[in-house]
Amino acid sequence: IQTSHDNIAKINSAAEMMQCSAAIDILFLMDGSYSMGKGTFERSKHYAVKFCEALDVAPDKARVGLIQFGSVPRLEFSLDSYSTNQELKKHLRKISYRGGSTQTGLALKYILRKGFPGGRNSSSVPRVVILLSDGRSQGGVAQAAAQLKDRGVVLFAVGLRYPRWEELQAVASEPMESHVFFAEHFYDAVNGLHTALSMLSFCNATPAGCQVESFPCERRTLETVKELQGNFMCWKGSKGYSPYTSLCPYYRYSKVYRKHQAVCHRTICSDPCDSQPCLNGGTCLSEGLERYRCLCPPGYGSDPHCAPALSLDCSIDLLFLLEGSAALTLEGFLRLKSFLKRFLQTVVSSDSPSKVGLAVFGGETRVEAQVGKFKGNTRGLLKAVDALQPLGGLTLTGRALRHVTRHGFVSEPVFADVSDDLPRVVVLLTATPAADEVAEASKYARDREIFVIGVGPDGMKGELNNVTGNPQRTLTYPSADRLIGKIPELKAKICSVDTQGCLGQAVDLVFALDASAGVGRENFATLQDFVRSLSVQFDVNRDVAQVALVAYSRRATTVFGLDAHTSGSAILSAVGQAGYMGGGVSTGAALLHVYSRVLNVASGARPGVNKAVVVVTDGSGGDDAVVPAQKLRDDGVSLFVVGIGDMQRDKLMMIAGSEEQMISVPSYEDLKYFEDVLVQMVCSGINTGKSFIPYK
Repeated sequence: IQTSHDNIAKINSAAEMMQCSAAIDILFLMDGSYSMGKGTFERSKHYAVKFCEALDVAPDKARVGLIQFGSVPRLEFSLDSYSTNQELKKHLRKISYRGGSTQTGLALKYILRKGFPGGRNSSSVPRVVILLSDGRSQGGVAQAAAQLKDRGVVLFAVGLRYPRWEELQAVASEPMESHVFFAEHFYDAVNGLHTALSMLSFCNATPAGCQVESFPCERRTLETVKELQGNFMCWKGSKGYSPYTSLCPYYRYSKVYRKHQAVCHRTICSDPCDSQPCLNGGTCLSEGLERYRCLCPPGYGSDPHCAPALSLDCSIDLLFLLEGSAALTLEGFLRLKSFLKRFLQTVVSSDSPSKVGLAVFGGETRVEAQVGKFKGNTRGLLKAVDALQPLGGLTLTGRALRHVTRHGFVSEPVFADVSDDLPRVVVLLTATPAADEVAEASKYARDREIFVIGVGPDGMKGELNNVTGNPQRTLTYPSADRLIGKIPELKAKICSVDTQGCLGQAVDLVFALDASAGVGRENFATLQDFVRSLSVQFDVNRDVAQVALVAYSRRATTVFGLDAHTSGSAILSAVGQAGYMGGGVSTGAALLHVYSRVLNVASGARPGVNKAVVVVTDGSGGDDAVVPAQKLRDDGVSLFVVGIGDMQRDKLMMIAGSEEQMISVPSYEDLKYFEDVLVQMVCSGINTGKSFIPYK
């Protein structure tokens, strides 16, 4: 059943909170035939477990039993077998797939003969059968289902894979839209079933502040279509006569998706984010029915409403380098100057701990105010901005970067023998492409511990990435009228340069990504985005941070080594070279590969430099990883594990070595919320690690 995007989060949230506390006998009828297959059978078990989490399982409350059927029905456990939810879920997970033909009708007749084993033979206790099947039975089902319904049993049908809906609808009680569900839309189907129990007054599973809503939905299936393709010559025989030839039709059979419109009933809870409380582009994240928090964009405060936080309260030496070349119109120059003046008026006060300088470039470069000249004199600084004039000539951006690196900053002694060593930042304000090379000039500045932030139009993003060496320090805008709106983001980038990643701390960092079938192709793309977001938080170059990427399933492959790329922008592009592999998984093989093929001098590893390995996996295939992981740790490598979803936590803990080295992420969609946590963990971990000597 497919719902609108707006409802999905609310349905998921409600399904997590729904609780059914009532006396009720529930019997699962689980299809374990060959047409289901082992993978889908495991999916149906997971659905049953999730549904049971909302039940108050006890002898006098909810009782649950299970019959598995293929060629013959088999009672896996009776309704009085387990008296707690934990016991029930534990044994649900242990049920083994059996196979056989799909005899749904025989399974329904089994219930007619045997009743509800272990149930309460009381008319006051509702009896419910939940069929989990693809609805492709070898025999009839309607008659047996009708007899059960005549006896007061309520039948639900939950379709799996590509269901035959006609059969499931024949089994289920009326009204059909309240008794037939599609397990592939997981939380929606769990929510729908509990909603139906509430609507039947079997129990009240609706949380406070929530209500049942109806909306259009779709059911889909996969059908075989027979199409006439034409005729061909074929031999035919006739009794008493010789064979003869004639035209025979031939057909093509193809699989097509069919969609059927329906009406669905689901419980939806009011969401505190419905009122859009987060301002200025903040993202609202619900935390229950009443609480929320805001993820705010750079340059804005945190909860509750992402109000601008614009005071330049960081301590840095800051030089603005303003383009004034002949390639830039006078209007363009005045626009950049107006932006600079507005920025300084907004974020710099007389007591700001930062010192500011000004420079203009074109065919030449002039430092109009060295950093610190107007310390404590905001009015004088703004007058100096008003006095800036374009210089004309070519846009020699590279030459300008070299010039301000040498002449824009002056270290004045704080005390007699202590120099001022605040972070030095150049903000390049430009609007036309450079007429000279910029990559080497930018490296010249970075080698002298100058951080460059580039501001320009969207069309210059590639060049600005080369200038900054890190897309995290590039700021672009789609049109001139949108430039002023970038003030908060620029302020945030300026004040974050000295907190970025493990800035100034040399590290060889290796990411090992699980690319097996357990992750899946779509989720693997999410892992690639995760690596990109992490990489830009490190100062990637030969002297500070080096990054390598390994992808693995049963075997591991090096996507790129530690010495392959020397800038954050290059890393961003190269991550896309990692291919999804599928198949089984061996985290142990991946760690051995990292140890012997990546952390060696031939692949760019640097002797005496901190080493860190980050493994990102869904948790399967870790049995063989404990020994290689310990070997890495024994040799001074900091090892971190990011486990996603319903993982095998104990196993991953043994790989990570300690709680401090592991992060548990609920889902792939939640990875982005753990980026900062992982960066801090890596930076803290490599501080305590011993030196690893790589292979020659």
